[in-house]
Amino acid sequence: MEVIILPTEEDVFLEASGRIVGLIHRKPDAVLGLATGKTMLGVYRNLTAAHEQGKVDFSSVTTINLDEYLGIDPANPLSFHSYMRKNFFDHVNVLQENILIPHPLPDDVEAECENFERQIKKRGGIDLQLLGIGRDGHIGFNEPSSSLQARTRVKTLTDQTLKDNFGSTEGPRFAITMGIGTIMEAGEIVLVALGNEKSEAISHMVEGPVTASCPASALQLHPKVKVIVDHEAAWLLKRKEYYLWVWEHKNEVENPH
Repeated sequence: MEVIILPTEEDVFLEASGRIVGLIHRKPDAVLGLATGKTMLGVYRNLTAAHEQGKVDFSSVTTINLDEYLGIDPANPLSFHSYMRKNFFDHVNVLQENILIPHPLPDDVEAECENFERQIKKRGGIDLQLLGIGRDGHIGFNEPSSSLQARTRVKTLTDQTLKDNFGSTEGPRFAITMGIGTIMEAGEIVLVALGNEKSEAISHMVEGPVTASCPASALQLHPKVKVIVDHEAAWLLKRKEYYLWVWEHKNEVENPH
């Protein structure tokens, strides 16, 4: 796990989006695992700008979203279908047939989850998974106590998640989400977090034990994870100065001559 601590929010967005652009340059038909939420808006803004400037082509890229609320119309502004269209898909040249998001109104929920897993495999697996993190350490909608080997399934959202997402406990209570086991199969994971409110979750994820009480801590077991945060999100890390030194001197290892 590489912890990258950067001075500003915009630095965080540029670092995360730059890694996605770099992957697409290396592999034009890359499979991207995408996330939603306030933190991701800056990443999508930068990716859109890169596309408009002719720096990246999404026409052969496949996108697979982490999750979607259950029982909500895809056209509803609260849905992640709407979020992704508004903030990303409507502004770049991703093909509609290459967009995969869990269906919020499936005829058979279990069959939808199983089909979602099949579709990921059919596309060769996820090359890079973009993640945010909840204040309680959840990734996707894998709330605390979630199995660290779970696959795509329905999860019940906690009051804390509802308050963070909607400002109250009134909102969609269930969601279809990739499981931790599914997320861990991505070739690379880039997790982005900003602000003091995420600092405890980042501390537990990076330096705490691997435990279902902090689902994101499972990422310690993944061979290629980049945690990209600002100083506020990193302020509880005990080894913060070490992470800063490693990042500053990284080129000495990558380019020893």
